[in-house]
Formats: sequence, structure tokens, C-alpha cells
Amino acid sequence: MLTINLIRENSDFIVERLRIKNFEAGETVGRILELDQTRREIQSKCDQMQADMNRISKEIGGMMKEGRKDEAAVAKGKTYSLKEDIKLLSERLDVLENEVRNEIIKLPNLPYTLVAPGFGADNNIKVKEGGVIPVLPDTALAHWDLIKKYDIIDFDLGIKLTGAGFPVYKGKGARLERSLISFFLDEAVKSGYTELMPPIVVNEDSGFGTGQLPDKEGQMYHVGIDNFYLIPTAEVPVTNIYRDAILDGENLPVKNVAYTPCFRREAGSWGAHVRGLNRLHQFDKVEIVQIAHPDNSYQCLDQMVSHVESLVSKLELPYRILRLCGGDMSFTSAMTYDFEVWSAAQKRWLEVSSVSNFESFQANRLKCRFREKGEKQNRLVHTLNGSALALPRIVAALLENNQTDQGITIPEVLRPYTGFGIID
Repeated sequence: MLTINLIRENSDFIVERLRIKNFEAGETVGRILELDQTRREIQSKCDQMQADMNRISKEIGGMMKEGRKDEAAVAKGKTYSLKEDIKLLSERLDVLENEVRNEIIKLPNLPYTLVAPGFGADNNIKVKEGGVIPVLPDTALAHWDLIKKYDIIDFDLGIKLTGAGFPVYKGKGARLERSLISFFLDEAVKSGYTELMPPIVVNEDSGFGTGQLPDKEGQMYHVGIDNFYLIPTAEVPVTNIYRDAILDGENLPVKNVAYTPCFRREAGSWGAHVRGLNRLHQFDKVEIVQIAHPDNSYQCLDQMVSHVESLVSKLELPYRILRLCGGDMSFTSAMTYDFEVWSAAQKRWLEVSSVSNFESFQANRLKCRFREKGEKQNRLVHTLNGSALALPRIVAALLENNQTDQGITIPEVLRPYTGFGIID
């Protein structure tokens, strides 16, 4: 979330910048400033009363030594009265602080200076394209037909066990899924990321820390009895490891990678664009996370984009990289790059990764700070994360793009992991 100091000192700038995200912040910012001014005035009164009470308490000691007991009794009465007034003001301050916080969390993160205005995907900017788009015969099958033909993923069985959007991977399909996970993890470790295995359920504080709550609670599966949430991405538990932490500036960036299953309630809409593996309620994903120094976070973002690009390149998938416009960005992001791969049978681009810099927005929620050597003041870190990669649409593109009359060929880089070169 944005800091109160930033809002107080740059209110007009904030309102202007958030229009890039098509968010009209004027009313909310005005309300925050009004509440904050009231809070500061009450805090000033409270501080003055506390100072008066401390002064009178010292005077009472002198009165007692001088035998001025009646005056001391009157002074004690004043301290009791001041104490009650301070208590009432403190209770009012608590209410105001909560009201200020509740208004601030309504504001999305400010977009970075490179973020262009726009309302949706049509306004995103293509920054790079790579790979060779395969030309398939007219008889080529979409992945939902290929998985039935080769019996590698069973959607009907998933419906029997759970419901729509929870597929069962079988045989070489399961091996391919596991191989991709291992490949992505190994590549991240080679790039300096430390592998973690976090929980896949989190508490409410964790959901708030990374911005899923209260913004996206309707998209998350809620375990009501324990008030836990199934994670929508490993970003949530991994980033929250650093909640309420003060890091050594010399150790930044901290780089973590984690594989987890992910859970999202979003049902999507009918049509081919959400058919098969295109949108699921449960899916596998490898996530990279960095906790970075504010001076270097955009260098870290570039490195993360390069890392994801290396993965899709090694898988021999045609891809493009988009810098999202303001209207297509998430609530918490300052800048986001999306990766899309070409699906040859569906003849369209499929999003497979988002790589984002959140600057200090999550860190302020997390209370994650760092301290430079020789400095007394703590500062907020910058947090970044990215899919490296989400598996369902990667699998869909691999199956469709690599289909032949003999079967589905496996990219060379995966064969040491799968132990086979073709699904037939």
C-alpha cells in the first residue's frame, strides 16, 4: 500500500498517476488527507496533555517535600483528569488510524513512468518477439483433442473426483508435467535462486501482505473453519517469509524459487479460449521472487524477464513479451511484463507468465525493511515476482506445436527429465 507520507506530500501527483490505471483517486485521497489531518491534530493535543501531566507529576513531588499537601491534592486531581482525557483521545486515535488505513488500502499501486495509459490488452506494448511459429496441416488437433488421443490428461476423471478445472495427469502426461517443474526449478537454481517448499495454505495476514486481501478474496478458495486460504500463487507464502523483517542491505537482492500447486476460483467464460488447459482451478507453477534494493529493483526486473525468456527459448516455443498498459495491470503492480507463447492449433497467443515489480507497495503492507551499513534509518525494500513458468498453457503449446504423424515430440532440453522423446 502507499505510505501516508507519500499521500500527504504528493496528493495531486498520486491522483494524476493513478489515472494511468483508470482509477479515479481524488475522493479517496481527499478523505485520507482529511482523516490524517484530524488524527494529527488529536495526536498533538494528546502529546501536549502527556507533557502537561508529566510536568505536573514532577511538581507534585516538590509540593509534597515543601508540605503543600492541599496544592498537591489539587494537582493530583488535574493529572487524573488529564489521564482520562488522554485515554479518550488515544481511543479516538486508534479509530482514526484504522479509518486512514482502510482508505489507503483502497488505492492501487502507482504505475512506473514507462507504463503507458490504456484500458486493456489491446493497448499493451510488444517489446520483443522470438522463436519460429510452426505451420501445421489443416488436420492438426487442439490440445484438448490430443490429450484424449494419447490418454495423457483426463478431465472427466477430475470432474468425478472434484469438479471442472481439476484435471488428472496420466502416464506420459504426468511425466511431462513433472519434468517441466524440475526443469524450471533447476534453471532457476542455476540463476542464483534458492529453492523453497512453502505451505500451500496461508493465513489472512499473508493474504493481506501481498495484496490478495481484501482485493481478490473472491478469487481464492477459503478454508472457513481455520480461516486459511489456498494459495493462488507461490508469491504469497514466499514473499511473506519476509513479513516484519529487517534485512541487511548488503544481502540484497534475496532470490527465491518455489514450485507449488495453485488454486483459483475464477470460472472464466464459455468458449475455446478457456477450454482444456487454457484455464484451470488447480494448476502447477514455478514462481521466482526477489526482495531487492530500491536502487536496483528495475535491474532485477530486467534480469527476471531475461530468465523467463531463456526458458521459453529453450523449450523452442514462439513467444512475445508485452509491457502492460495501466488498465491491464494488477492492483499491486508498478510495472508488469507478460509472456505469451503461440498455440499453433488454436492459432492464438497464450499468456504463460507475468513478471512484475511492486516497488515498495507490498513491502509497506509486509513491513519488510532493510538497513544499510552505517545507517540508522530503515527503508522499505522493493518486491518482485514472476511465473517461471505456469505449466498448463506451456503444456498446451508444447502438445499442439510439436504434433506429428508419429506422435508429439518432446523438446531436446526436456528429454533428460522425461526419459522419452515422443508421446505416441
